[in-house]
Amino acid sequence: MIAVTGAAGFIGSCFVKTLNEKGYSDILIIDSLEQDDRWNNLVTKRFRGIEHPEVFKRKCSEGQYDASDITALIHLGACSSTTERNAEYLLENNYRYSMAMAQFAMAHDIPFIYASSAATYGGGEQGYDDASSIGLRPLNMYGYSKQMFDEWMIINGYDSSAIGIKFFNVFGPNEYHKGDMASMIYKSWKQVIAQGHISLFASDISEYSDGGQMRDFIYVKDACEVMWKMLNEKSPRGIVNLGTGKARMWNDVAYSVFKALGKEPDIRYVSMPDSLKGQYQYYTQAEMKKLQSSTSAHDFLELEDSIADYVINHLQDSKQRYY
Repeated sequence: MIAVTGAAGFIGSCFVKTLNEKGYSDILIIDSLEQDDRWNNLVTKRFRGIEHPEVFKRKCSEGQYDASDITALIHLGACSSTTERNAEYLLENNYRYSMAMAQFAMAHDIPFIYASSAATYGGGEQGYDDASSIGLRPLNMYGYSKQMFDEWMIINGYDSSAIGIKFFNVFGPNEYHKGDMASMIYKSWKQVIAQGHISLFASDISEYSDGGQMRDFIYVKDACEVMWKMLNEKSPRGIVNLGTGKARMWNDVAYSVFKALGKEPDIRYVSMPDSLKGQYQYYTQAEMKKLQSSTSAHDFLELEDSIADYVINHLQDSKQRYY
């Protein structure tokens, strides 16, 4: 049985879909459905059952699960809000809970894949190379909580037996419940439908034009295919970047959304809120040598093709809304 934490969330539910497509339904969903619409992400998925994260942790610690029950642990559950200010909440969800999952997996020699984040790289002063994950300087507490766990894995020598995935800007179906943390692709589609134009942040530093800020965007379908390869190939070990290796402008995103909708572009620039200043990444681009030189190497879709698939086959088609 493959256990997936955060399995009703964005990436988690898409990965459950990938597992189903590969013929696996012996899956334990570990998540708290709470009061949002993430339950929709599980509709049509095939799995054995659902457990609350705290119940799963307790059963693991009490010896109710071992390698005869759990054959792989995919740990994607976390607080993913980059604007969350409650440091203790982030520590409990992203650091301490992750420690418990790693200790269980390592004690029973169970394959362990977990979600880190490109937010650990901060402003990119030290680059975006996954060759070293020690001493990075995240810009927010979310990134720091992920950095703390990465370093804990390394210090304890667990990184050589596990795979930590530094996700860059993932977008795609099943992110609908994420509110402010949903991708700009999803928000842009909603803006065009509601008001006919897309609003992007104006730049407040001279190196970047308005809408010229750059990120490494990766389609969730590509991300899940890579995770499937990692699960089967068990490579590359350690902490690994998962982007495309191609930084693209926010303007490229906006133009691609308009093109997918068959509409003329109308982009308007708004001032960045004070709450984001000093915590905003103007540029990210994953160094992809570690992944692409491994048996989990992947050919990624171009941004325009990914956005077209998302908009046309999911956002516009309500029958395919939940991947």
